[in-house]
Amino acid sequence: MSEAENRKVQEQIQGHGIRAENDADSRLERIVFIGRTFEEYIRMFNLDERALSGRKILDCPGGACSFAAGANKHGSDVIAADIVYYHDTEMLYRKGIGDIIHAMEHVETEKKRYLWTEFQSVEELRTERIKALETCARDMRLHPERYIPVTLPVLPFEDGQFDMTLSAHFLFTYADRLDADFHLRTLRELFRVTRHEVRIFPLVDQSGRQPEHVDILICYARIQGWEPDIQAVPYHFQRNANHVLVLRKTEK
Repeated sequence: MSEAENRKVQEQIQGHGIRAENDADSRLERIVFIGRTFEEYIRMFNLDERALSGRKILDCPGGACSFAAGANKHGSDVIAADIVYYHDTEMLYRKGIGDIIHAMEHVETEKKRYLWTEFQSVEELRTERIKALETCARDMRLHPERYIPVTLPVLPFEDGQFDMTLSAHFLFTYADRLDADFHLRTLRELFRVTRHEVRIFPLVDQSGRQPEHVDILICYARIQGWEPDIQAVPYHFQRNANHVLVLRKTEK
């Protein structure tokens, strides 16, 4: 997630995929439970909404995003995976509301870090984040089987279980704390559970710079038989964060 939305994890990034060493309550305090809407996902990942029907998709890490809820309504079979799902839904919802309040306070003081075309104001951003949280929490209550707790870089899924995997605001975002080895192990696991395509957004860290991990993962993907394609996307909120890395498995 963006720097503003993740200020609570500046020192330790145990949320969205890394298990903390402390107890569950302490671990949860380090996680910022904020997400994007289904509509944001379509623009972030440069997806064709009509082409999602009938596809098995993994959203990892899913956080408080409403993509699973929205895509399943459009005929997809979507599973969201995240370490936060070890916790109770109502606890996560309450935490999400508080996290949005704190994040918006920070955004208000750091407006220059963002481009205000995707959202016209902090209030509009707040509305979108609450929409994502409420939709996600409602879907978690109705369909808990869609939300699987995981601890990256290990996933509890079968080889080739998904047609496509989407990974937002995790890899590259925390390149200053998650080293190249962790990125490689995580990508290898995403490749293992995915048949055709992995998409990663954005390609910059929290400062807006592209880390060397991008080139390392692209090189690794080619060796493993996945063709990389960097695409400009119609979503641009964090500065320089308007490209998605699309990795497609090549035919043998």
